[in-house]
Amino acid sequence: MGLVDIELFATLDLVGQAPGGPDEDPDGFPFGGWQAPLLDDVVGAQVDAAYAGTDALLLGRRTYDIFAAYWPHQEGGTDDSIAALFNRVPKYVASRGTPDLSWAGSTRLGPDLPAAVRELRDRHEHVKVVGSLNLVQTLLREKLFDRLDLWVHPIVLGVGKKVFDGGAVPTNVTLLEPPASGPKGVVRLRYGLADGVPATGDMAAPDRGLDREA
Repeated sequence: MGLVDIELFATLDLVGQAPGGPDEDPDGFPFGGWQAPLLDDVVGAQVDAAYAGTDALLLGRRTYDIFAAYWPHQEGGTDDSIAALFNRVPKYVASRGTPDLSWAGSTRLGPDLPAAVRELRDRHEHVKVVGSLNLVQTLLREKLFDRLDLWVHPIVLGVGKKVFDGGAVPTNVTLLEPPASGPKGVVRLRYGLADGVPATGDMAAPDRGLDREA
């Protein structure tokens, strides 16, 4: 069974809306492109490395349309390696509508999204989900992910669509690697899906080493 890997850019208050530009998702959101001032070479190298082994993209409709308008024209430029990868691998689009699938290798998924994602998991070794916040809510709800790469940026916006925006259910994850940071304060957190649901406890219980009478 392959890996479903979610890659998200978020603020400190976990807003994930429109990191790339002001026209990405402008509805009621004045901070489109908030990521750009915080990019640096360290984070850029981390993001490039995160795509290693990717053999399919799984995208929501809005992210797909943005990518399809941009990446087919970037080979030979500064983002050549990512462009070549994105243009080469199959692209799967989660959409209730009828997207323009003119980007080579693109396929619209059927209406049963969880079943379609499970089938992709069986077909591919490393399925990368980029952005696509609405799609991510379904993957979180169904626990249809294996890894979550979260780049947390040192700003607070107070408005916007959140990474965990209605799709989260009680879920355990485990830190797969030590956090890594760039010089501008962006921190990459890499988590893997873990068994079970979060447990509860008493901070004053004896095994916590705390004294109730202290």
